[in-house]
Amino acid sequence: MAEKLYLYPKWVRLWHALNAIFILLLIITGISMQFSKPEFGFIRFDIAVSIHNIAGMLLTANYLLFLTGNFFTSNGKYYKLTLKGLFQRLTKQFIYYTIGIFRHEKPPFPVTKERKFNPLQQFTYVAAMYVLVPIVFITGWALLYPEVLFTKVLGASGLKVNDFIHVIVGFFLSFFLFVHVYFCTIGATFVSNFKSMITGYHESH
Repeated sequence: MAEKLYLYPKWVRLWHALNAIFILLLIITGISMQFSKPEFGFIRFDIAVSIHNIAGMLLTANYLLFLTGNFFTSNGKYYKLTLKGLFQRLTKQFIYYTIGIFRHEKPPFPVTKERKFNPLQQFTYVAAMYVLVPIVFITGWALLYPEVLFTKVLGASGLKVNDFIHVIVGFFLSFFLFVHVYFCTIGATFVSNFKSMITGYHESH
């Protein structure tokens, strides 16, 4: 019988669900705006812009929930990187993902109450949530109110640079999302990691 650990309190599950909804809206509307043409658009351009802006605002508020929760609860400990020996741990986990998992070897860093993420997960989650997401927010809000930053500080050329950064980082976050979903299938069962975001319990192998 699989061991169950309660690792996802209600606020984490609520944040995660809202995060998924808002990010999917941003990806869909972002792609639609990027490749929109007057004669054809997946979503009408003005509607896509409105949805994109609203989803971005809501995602920002949801991100503040994430930061607040990690600051005031024990969930924040899972995002604290230990730099000593980090490269070796990342390498060990990478070898498991590329070789060991296909040999049905046991995970080198099994999930415990004190370690919810393996080293590769922790590193990518920290990079995504504490580096890439803030960049998307900053550049997104700057695009929403260009007169504040670009007209008064950077000039018109800064708008193009900001837009480029926003799109590129958004692309990396979209790629991260699809990889994240794939790795969620690597659990005790194909759907166990998805169930954990409903029940709050992680099922170990």
